[in-house]
Amino acid sequence: MKKIGVYPGSFDPVTLGHLDIIERAVPLFDRLIVACGENLSKKPFFNARQRVEMLKQVTASFPRVEVDSFSTLLAHYVKEKKATTIVRGLRAVSDFEHEFQAAIINRKLAPEVETIFLMTKEEHLYLSSSIVKEIALLGGCIKGLVPEIIEEKLVERFEKSLHSLR
Repeated sequence: MKKIGVYPGSFDPVTLGHLDIIERAVPLFDRLIVACGENLSKKPFFNARQRVEMLKQVTASFPRVEVDSFSTLLAHYVKEKKATTIVRGLRAVSDFEHEFQAAIINRKLAPEVETIFLMTKEEHLYLSSSIVKEIALLGGCIKGLVPEIIEEKLVERFEKSLHSLR
């Protein structure tokens, strides 16, 4: 039986912290599905199709990574994909409470699926998609926070947004 992991997230946009988790999760599985989910509590900056395309571009060098999207309960999606494990990244203690609660609910909905937590590297502890968007929106430098292709897409997107406001 193949070990299939699912690394879910909104990835709006994908950061170097996300890539760090992907790089370290890949060796743990025969296949890692990076699944772009719809978070009903967030208004995404990039639509699901755009986020999936960006994820495909930045994970192209990982042959065992598949990129997908889902809009169902994570537990249902994971079972549908016949995955054995949910991968979650942790930055700080503040992430743990939410992630712990989600892991318990997922275990209740899919008892055969485990959740594992990977700590991000220290240089990414402060990094989140929200912070990246805020820095970009306010004209700050996001170099070294996101892959170059994502940096280009963010700059392009914010330039369009600023032009439409003028």
